[in-house]
Amino acid sequence: MAIVEAMRRSSRVSVATETGGASSGNADRTLEDMGYVPELARNRSVWQVTFMCFILSSVPYGLSTTLYYPLAAGGPANIIWGWVLVSFLIFCVAVSLAEITSVYPTAGGVYYQTFVLSPLWCRRVASWICGWSYVAGNITITLAVNFGTTLLFIGCLNVFEDANGNGITSDFQAYQTFLIFLAITFLTHAISAFGNKYLPYIETFAIFWTIIGMVCIIVCLLVVAKEGRREASWVFGSFEPNAGWPAGWSFFIGLLQAAYATSATGMIISLCEEVREPAIMVPKAMVGTIVINFIAGLLFLVPLCFVMPTIADILNESQPTPVIFKHALGSSVGAFCLMIPLLVLGLICGIGCVTATSRCTWAFARDGGIPGSGWWKTVHKKLDIPFNALLLSMVVEICLGLIYFGSQAAYNAFSGVGVIFLTMSYACPIAVSLIFRRREDIKNGSFNFGIFGLIANVFALGWSILAIPLFCMPTLKEVTLDSMNYASVVFFGTVVIAAVWYGIWGYNNYRGPPTDAVDNHSMTDSNPDPTEEITKTKSP
Repeated sequence: MAIVEAMRRSSRVSVATETGGASSGNADRTLEDMGYVPELARNRSVWQVTFMCFILSSVPYGLSTTLYYPLAAGGPANIIWGWVLVSFLIFCVAVSLAEITSVYPTAGGVYYQTFVLSPLWCRRVASWICGWSYVAGNITITLAVNFGTTLLFIGCLNVFEDANGNGITSDFQAYQTFLIFLAITFLTHAISAFGNKYLPYIETFAIFWTIIGMVCIIVCLLVVAKEGRREASWVFGSFEPNAGWPAGWSFFIGLLQAAYATSATGMIISLCEEVREPAIMVPKAMVGTIVINFIAGLLFLVPLCFVMPTIADILNESQPTPVIFKHALGSSVGAFCLMIPLLVLGLICGIGCVTATSRCTWAFARDGGIPGSGWWKTVHKKLDIPFNALLLSMVVEICLGLIYFGSQAAYNAFSGVGVIFLTMSYACPIAVSLIFRRREDIKNGSFNFGIFGLIANVFALGWSILAIPLFCMPTLKEVTLDSMNYASVVFFGTVVIAAVWYGIWGYNNYRGPPTDAVDNHSMTDSNPDPTEEITKTKSP
């Protein structure tokens, strides 16, 4: 009931304020009250924000590129029930972030919220940790998407075999894979940079493309099913751990697929300054999209499991989805054609992630959190985007992509560390809100879920505590140079860079976001007498 009432209340506010220029003007005034000068055009409606949320996850595509993990960890039961479990936990994360974002809607997102909600004695270092986690998570998840599209494309080509029965790309060298990755990276960044005003149309197209593609995939797989269809008891109950881990731990290792597909939940917050009514639209889109993604995920995964061949036949494939399609359709050409909707969706997902990443990098640079901030916080007047920040994130992605030359398991590192960093960044504002000032800060927001919000906070933090060490673990117990999970290496390296830069520069110079107006408003509410100490807070 708390969820329904919160959605109804936000809908009433949205109807009252959804009048183009007036709603944009209100949002700009709110941004100015938070200490920022509006620099980006507000060109997104509530539906366009929802569409953007959807393509950031691109559930059918995201579940396809990471299907190997639950297959090795436990098979069909791990795939289906892992998706159900993680969807519930991410729903709790979305509810928690929606409450806070309805009060503090800015491109700074979770690190701004962490700063405002934290007590004075720790707010600088807390927002620094959250900000670096948020930026690193955005960059690495964008890298994972573009690299995942690369590997999926190569996997699609591999359904065509040579005279010896080997995939036509089976002898690909690392540099050839990397060149395809570069082409996809340049394409997604170029479209985001030079086609900014057309992005809402691309996002709208993506919704209809996804629906049409899903219908084609479901119908073709279930109707043709050349090798027959599995029993429901196998699809929903067969658990076959092949990773070498104990059964229980193996199930959790397999959750990376679902966690990766839903990890972009909070990335949409970075676009708050391009949305007409961000305090209403962004929270509503975050929560609603989780429900849509959950349904879309089941509609994709359940038919896939019903036509799945023997797991041993696909376990050696880094991209099992094209192989499953080939077995189900009995045709290489048919499998490739049926993969086209997923490949296109991967490109669109990459464009969306590039857009969100450039905004969060720009926002953190605007507050002095990144070396050379004066350069990265510039907004290109003609393109109306933070072009320099976009270039910075692209260069970092390409540099990290070089890990592939050292290990072909690099994609595991990219997807795993992206989930880790984003999960950590989401946990920061939720934790400080829950520990210090939840009732005071949330009660006046348009999204207040009451006791359910409190329960969601607890589940969200519990998931964060589990996910961070979990996704540093290798998928297979027997670790080799090729199967090593380098997520821990990338994670540790980024933490060291952030810590060193804080020691060299941040400790003495980083002051955090300009929250004087927010702090003064909070003090006025809590202390009518201005002579009282600023550390006092309003009584419950």
